[in-house]
This record gives sequence, C-alpha cells and structure tokens, in this order.
Amino acid sequence: MLDRAWIAAHIPHQGSMCLLDAVTDWSPGEIRCRASSHRAADNPLRDGERLGSAAGIEYAAQAMAVHGALLAGADETPRQGYLTSVRGVHLHVARLDDLPDDLDIHAERLSGDGNTILYQFAVAHRGQALLAGRAAVILDAGRLPTESAP
Repeated sequence: MLDRAWIAAHIPHQGSMCLLDAVTDWSPGEIRCRASSHRAADNPLRDGERLGSAAGIEYAAQAMAVHGALLAGADETPRQGYLTSVRGVHLHVARLDDLPDDLDIHAERLSGDGNTILYQFAVAHRGQALLAGRAAVILDAGRLPTESAP
C-alpha cells in the first residue's frame, strides 16, 4: 500500500490540498484510494462549515493523477494532467464531512490515447455510493498544438 507521503511526492497537490491517504490497490486499468481528509476542519474544499459532495470530484481527480504517476513508473516524470470535463455525475448525498469513516475512491480508465484519457469514477463510504461519473483528462495541455487564426 502506498501512503500519503508517496502520493504527495508524485502529484502536484501539497499540504492540506493533498486529499488522499493511501493507494489500496491499482492495475494499469484502475486505481483505488482511501481518504480521511473529508473530516478535517482545515480541508481546503470546505465551504464554511461543510464539505459538499461535489468536492468528491477532486478526490477522484487526485486518484487519477496518482494512477498516471504509477503508470509512468519510477524512472519517468508523470505527464501533467488537466481535468477538462466531468459528465454524468450523480450525487447521492449532500455532503461528505459528516461521514465517520474513510472514503473509498475508485477510478477506472475507460479509454485514452497519447493526449487524452477518459475515466469513470466513484466515491463510496462503507460500501454506499456517494457520487459517480466520468471525467476527461488532457495531458500536457501546454504542449498541444494550437490552431492559427486565418
């Protein structure tokens, strides 16, 4: 199991913005992570006294970033990914901060090429679905060719 220190060393999210505690399982096609930061009073995604369930999208995005780092291997620098769209999101609860146990974050790579990846994701608590959807990630957006205006 890869811990929070490993995660923080391999994704750009640092300090309290690094939301994941551990990678519990992974393969080339998917990843599962665990998080307890939804209960933290200093969670940077909180809005006042609450953490809305849509914040779970960021938990899933960080799991995708960790997956990319794992796929890159030890000798390669992971490519920078940017979440470009989120589709078909279903929120099954209103908030996350009132859940007593850790979150289980799952992301499955559905397709991809050299520049874009499509993931399906889900966040659960004690086996209960909290939110789920699909996310598109673009890699190294700054390196993509831009169209010239005529």
